[in-house]
Amino acid sequence: MTLQEFIDRNFSRYTSLRRDLHRHPETGFEEIRTSNLIADLLKSWGYEVNHGMAKTGIVGTLQAGNSDRVLGLRADMDALPMQENSGKAWESTNAGKFHGCGHDGHTATLLFAAEWLAKTRRFNGTLHVIFQPAEELLRGGQVMLNDGVFRRYPCDAIFALHNMPGLRTGSFHFRKGAMLSSSDTLQIDVTGVGGHGAFPEKTIDSTMVACYIVTALQTIISRNIPPF
Repeated sequence: MTLQEFIDRNFSRYTSLRRDLHRHPETGFEEIRTSNLIADLLKSWGYEVNHGMAKTGIVGTLQAGNSDRVLGLRADMDALPMQENSGKAWESTNAGKFHGCGHDGHTATLLFAAEWLAKTRRFNGTLHVIFQPAEELLRGGQVMLNDGVFRRYPCDAIFALHNMPGLRTGSFHFRKGAMLSSSDTLQIDVTGVGGHGAFPEKTIDSTMVACYIVTALQTIISRNIPPF
């Protein structure tokens, strides 16, 4: 069977799987149903499964041939802490949780690849399929690193993808260097001094101080960094 034939034969099954994941979104480090589903499928295809790295993370391992090369494929599993109001038939049934970033699609895509590779064994070496929890907000990737994912499952190369609405269906886009933005978190604590309306000069109004800080922060980029 060719890859295209495999896609055509299993398209509706994986569409249903993706929609099932979408109906049952789980946020960071709470992806219990999702990880159990993934683990069961991987085991049924012959993978050796590590279930529980970074609490809900999954690593499935499969070997074929005699090469010592190792390939990693990675997807994230978690949803966003927000309400869905799409009206779709597969709309989230978990209040306040929504696969708004497409991780249900990422999970389904990697499961499809995992099944294809397990049933065809069209590779030579070791394959690790890595399902990461808590990509949104909670730095689940760092937790997996801290838990030793690459010490236990070293990879010569690792690949991942991200869906991108607005691009032509069926197309893939690549570039050298960073592909998507990352974020850093800076916490500023403002300490005020309480007071009384009769003696406003004796107070330090932390709300006003915070407002000035927020106003000034944007000038770091807009007034201090060259636009080029």
